[in-house]
Amino acid sequence: MTVPDPLTLERQVCFALTVASRGIVSAYKPVLDPLGITHPQYLVLLALWEHRSLDLSSLAKMLHQEASTLSPLLKRLEAQGLARRQRSAADERRLEITLTPAGEALRERAEQVPLEMARRLRMTPEELTELHLAMVELIAASQRSLDDPAPELAPALAPRPARAPESAPGP
Repeated sequence: MTVPDPLTLERQVCFALTVASRGIVSAYKPVLDPLGITHPQYLVLLALWEHRSLDLSSLAKMLHQEASTLSPLLKRLEAQGLARRQRSAADERRLEITLTPAGEALRERAEQVPLEMARRLRMTPEELTELHLAMVELIAASQRSLDDPAPELAPALAPRPARAPESAPGP
């Protein structure tokens, strides 16, 4: 029996996650287009619908993004009349993000998005819950790997000791 090659593309978790992520974001597009928002904007709005108001650093942390990545997206949401950005009165360094009345009103229409996505994916609520839990565990594991990158390396991944230089042949 042959041993499967551990480096085939189809066996890689990173590849499956990349393809799944692109596929899911693409599947959201026709569902979010009628709302006039993109998938990244939807994620920001989800956070704001949950918390009503967030400062930029909290929002960035919640979405696992850099604040500089969110800034242009927030400007577009503000231009669309869905969100407002303003400096905190208590601390000028903090940028507060809040929903406008139009942003709050969009929530009602967006409530159908999860059900529509489940229908399009042809997955039951139980399957989606199970998948979500597995993804949350994977996110936590990946975060742990960043916090402690090599608690104990597998033997094949351990650094090899430096080889002693071979001596030149004698006379």
